[in-house]
Amino acid sequence: MYTKLLFTIVFFLIGTSIFSQKNQKVKISTEYGDMIAILYDDTPNHRDNFIKNVKEGLYNETLFHRVIPSFMIQGGDPASVNAAVDKALGSDRCGQINAEIRRQHFHKKGAISAARLPDGSNPNRMSSACQFFIVDGYKFSDKMLDGMETENYKFPEKNRAFYKALGGYPTLDMQYTVFGEVIDGLEVIDIIAAIRTGKNVKDRPNADVKMTISLID
Repeated sequence: MYTKLLFTIVFFLIGTSIFSQKNQKVKISTEYGDMIAILYDDTPNHRDNFIKNVKEGLYNETLFHRVIPSFMIQGGDPASVNAAVDKALGSDRCGQINAEIRRQHFHKKGAISAARLPDGSNPNRMSSACQFFIVDGYKFSDKMLDGMETENYKFPEKNRAFYKALGGYPTLDMQYTVFGEVIDGLEVIDIIAAIRTGKNVKDRPNADVKMTISLID
């Protein structure tokens, strides 16, 4: 009787923990405003890893250390906390997690994608276990998108509509794991992407852009 009751309690707690991670939203707070994002349930390794990082406070006071206008803003490097202004950041010491590249997730504006090492040293396209980037991008025409297609990859009509109306960076599709998207606060991406960079380190904002990330119940 006791064993059965204990099993039921453990099963309930595990089930509650798994359920609580479904459709998980997070708030990325900066001095330029907040971004509300949702994590995808069909990239569970990335979702759960990101949730763990947030719960542990790993991202608090880290910087968006790499900013390229009309492309993306990248952050999440723990070494960026209180980093000297002339320190190059982004050397990944967080470890890696297996890729979860999904055709249905693409690099529209606001997409949250895992940073990773180049194919030459990372043929399986494994993701950084901490660093991520948020797509800024720009708007494309059908003609431009036609020129990017290959025999092996054609842009679905849904993707085309987003790239034409909202913008993004389609050449990254099927190359990196997209594991979430900003659903409120897209303008914050534009503001951060517009900050001047390169005074001390290439692509690093001249004024630090700190973030804090929290889970939304």
